[in-house]
Amino acid sequence: MSLKDRFISIFTAVVLAILLCLIMACQLSNPQKPTKIIEDKNMHKNFDIEKAISQYVPTKIEYDYSYLNEKEKKIIKILVEAAKDVDEIFLRQVFDKNVEIRIQLEKKSDPIHRKILHYFKINFGPFDRLNENKCFYGNYVKPKGANFYPEDMTAEEFNKWIDDHPEDEVKFKNPYTVVRRKDGKLVAIPYSIEYAKFLNDMSKKLKEAATLTDNESLKAYLNQRAEDLLKDDYYKSDLLWMDVKDTPIEVVIGPYEVYEDALFGYKTSFEAFITIKDPKMSKKLEKYGKYLVDMEKNLPIEDKYKNFNRGTSSPISVVDEVFVAGDARAGVQTSAFNLPNDERVREAKGSKKVLLRNVMRAKFEKSLKPISEKVLAENIKGYLDFESYFNEVLFHEISHGLGPGKIVKDGKETTVNEQLRDLYPPIEECKADITGLWNVLFMNKKGELHIDEKKLFTTYLAGIFRSVRFGINEAHGKGMIVQYNYLKDKGCIIYDSNSKKYSVDFSKMKEGVKSLTHDILMLEANGDYEAARKFLDKYGYMPDEVEETLSTLKDIPIDIEPIFYYKGSLLSGE
Repeated sequence: MSLKDRFISIFTAVVLAILLCLIMACQLSNPQKPTKIIEDKNMHKNFDIEKAISQYVPTKIEYDYSYLNEKEKKIIKILVEAAKDVDEIFLRQVFDKNVEIRIQLEKKSDPIHRKILHYFKINFGPFDRLNENKCFYGNYVKPKGANFYPEDMTAEEFNKWIDDHPEDEVKFKNPYTVVRRKDGKLVAIPYSIEYAKFLNDMSKKLKEAATLTDNESLKAYLNQRAEDLLKDDYYKSDLLWMDVKDTPIEVVIGPYEVYEDALFGYKTSFEAFITIKDPKMSKKLEKYGKYLVDMEKNLPIEDKYKNFNRGTSSPISVVDEVFVAGDARAGVQTSAFNLPNDERVREAKGSKKVLLRNVMRAKFEKSLKPISEKVLAENIKGYLDFESYFNEVLFHEISHGLGPGKIVKDGKETTVNEQLRDLYPPIEECKADITGLWNVLFMNKKGELHIDEKKLFTTYLAGIFRSVRFGINEAHGKGMIVQYNYLKDKGCIIYDSNSKKYSVDFSKMKEGVKSLTHDILMLEANGDYEAARKFLDKYGYMPDEVEETLSTLKDIPIDIEPIFYYKGSLLSGE
C-alpha cells in the first residue's frame, strides 16, 4: 500500500470513529423511549389495555332538561351526588381489595397506569367483565360470591352452617346482608352497618332533595327511601316509587339486582338511575300496561302455572338518562329496567318499566347497525329497524313481570329466584327476551302494534350477536346464546357456511318462539335447579360458527362508555 493510500485509510478510520462517538453521545443525551413505559409485576404481559378500552366507545349522554324547572334542576344535581355514594358501595361489593387497588393506581401518574385505572373504573375492579371476569391487573381470582361472603367460603360451608344453625337461615339468605367470618364463625351483617358511612350520606342527600320538590309523590318516595336505606327494608319505598307521577324526575336508588352474586344469587347490588321523563312518549305507551292480564293469559303454558296474583299496575316511563351508578354502570350499559324485584311489591302493585331512550339510540347506532352489516345475509339486511329494537326492549322489561314468581316447591312457598339460585339470572334474562318477543307478536295480533315481523325477527337476530359479545358467563350473554342454539336447532335461524352469514326462516320463527317461551317458563314454574342446569348445559355453549363470527367484529365497539354531563359540566368525575 502506498503512503498516500495508507494516509487515506487512517483518515477515514479516524472520521468514522469520530462519527460513531458523536452518534453514541447523541443517543446518550436523547435516549429512545422504551417500548414499555413502565414495568409492573401487576400488569399482565399479554393484556392490551388500549384494545380493552376501545371495546367501549366514549359517548356523551344527551338529554333534554327543558322539562325541568329551576328547583328540579337542583334536585337532579343533589341526586347525582347521592348516586356517587352508590358507586362507592358497589365498588366494595364487587371485591374486598378494590379500594386498595384503586388507591395504588391513583398514586401512579404515568400513561399506562392511567389507562389501567380507566379500565378498572369501567369494570368496577380488576376483573374484565367482557372476558369471563379474568383479572387484568394483579393475580386475583374473582370470588363467585363477589364480596358478599368470605372469599374462602364455599357453598358447602354456607349450607352446612344453615343446616347446623337453622335460626340463621333468614339472615344469611337476606338480600340485604353480607356474610363475614368472625372468631371462626360465620355471621350476617346488615348492609346498613356494613356500608353505614355511605348510606348515611346518601340518606341525607335524598332528604335534602325531598325538601326542594313540590311533587308530593316524589317527596314521599325520597323521604321513605332515605329512611329505608338505614333500615334494610325497602318495601315501603318500593311501593311509593310505583306511585310517583306528574313529575319529569324519574329516579330509583338502592340494592336490586343479584347478578353479582354468582355463588347463590341471594345478595343485591346497589345501583342508581337518575333520569328525565318524556311525559308525552310515556303517555303513549300506557296502553300496554292495560294488557298485563291478557299477556299472562296468552303465555304458552298451562293456566295452573300462570301468575294472576301480581298487581296489575304497570307504569311505563320513557326517559333520558342523566347519570347512572353502581351495578347499572359497570361494564355493559343498561338500556331499560323493570323494578322492583321484590315479589311482595309485585303482588301488591306490579312493576315499573323504564326505557332509557338516549342509551338505546346510542347502542343501536354505534353497535347494532355495524354488527348487522357484517352478520346478516344480504336479503335481510334492509329489515334492521330501530322501532323493532325499541319494542323488543320494552316487552323484555314487561315480560320480567310475567310468569312464575312465587311458587310452591315440596309443599313450601318459595320463589323462582331462591330455587334456581345462581342459574336464575341467565334463565330469567332468556325468559324476558323470548317472552318479550312472544308478547310483541301478541300486541301485533291485538292491533296495538304494527311491527313488520320480518323487521322484528331480523332485528332480534342481529341483537343476538350484540348481546353474546358481552360474554356467555354474563347473564344476558348466556341467555342470548341459549336462544341462538335453541332456535337454530328448530331451523328458525340459518347459518350459511359459504357466505358465513345468518338469516331467518320466517315461516318457522313464530313456532320456535312459542316453543322456547314454553320451555323456559316451565323451568321457572317447576323451580327445578337440576333441570335448569341441564338446559343451560345443552344450549348455553358457544358454537364454532358464532365464535368465528365474533372474531370478525373486533373493530366494532361492544358497548358505549357513557360520558355524563349536566348543562355543560362533567358529572362522571373522570
